[in-house]
Amino acid sequence: MIDYPFTGTSIQWNNVPAKGVGISRREYDNSARIEAARATRARILAAAHELLVRGGFTALTIAALARTAKVSPQTIYNSIGGKAEVLKACYDITLAGDDEPVPLAERPAFRRMFETDDAGTFIDHYASWCRIVYDRVGPLLGAVTQPGVGGDGADEFMNQVEDERRRGTAGAIGAFAERFGLKVGLSLEHAVDAVWALNSPEVYDRLVRRCGWTANAYEEWLAKLLRGVLVAG
Repeated sequence: MIDYPFTGTSIQWNNVPAKGVGISRREYDNSARIEAARATRARILAAAHELLVRGGFTALTIAALARTAKVSPQTIYNSIGGKAEVLKACYDITLAGDDEPVPLAERPAFRRMFETDDAGTFIDHYASWCRIVYDRVGPLLGAVTQPGVGGDGADEFMNQVEDERRRGTAGAIGAFAERFGLKVGLSLEHAVDAVWALNSPEVYDRLVRRCGWTANAYEEWLAKLLRGVLVAG
């Protein structure tokens, strides 16, 4: 009897299953190819992150990435795409913290906001979520937003990031307003505008990287300001 690893399937040679039962050689080989492709993609994205953080956006070239990841340039194009696609894929996986197909809105750190009945605790969890996000992607975004950086998809990338961040902010603050209400005289649109400005990557970069704040100090500062913006009293 042979046990196939990771599948829990056993095949006994003197009792071969009927056709269609168990795992075929083709299915097994295809699974191995998928895992190999996933490992290659992960290695490319890890190398891209290293190049971006250490050398800035201009250091991320397909040639340099191929050397760092020890793959051919064509493998990069086949696996992910050109420089713009590599940048976005690197950002997405860094933002999530892994390559599991779980939306950010379903991650435990995000869901905590919706498990409380207290407005202040909701804001604390939201500030914590912003801190978690920028702990992950802050260095990468800092590389792309450095003065003089542009072209090669950098501007389009940042526009897409800002659009996604705006939608995420609107979703969170909309949920807050629905559950707890907003300060008298504050419209939902203006609340989203204010929070979107306060939780921007530029603010995080200035306070943490340039001014030397700790991530904890940033989180506490953001929570305090958000209370002032959103909650009466």
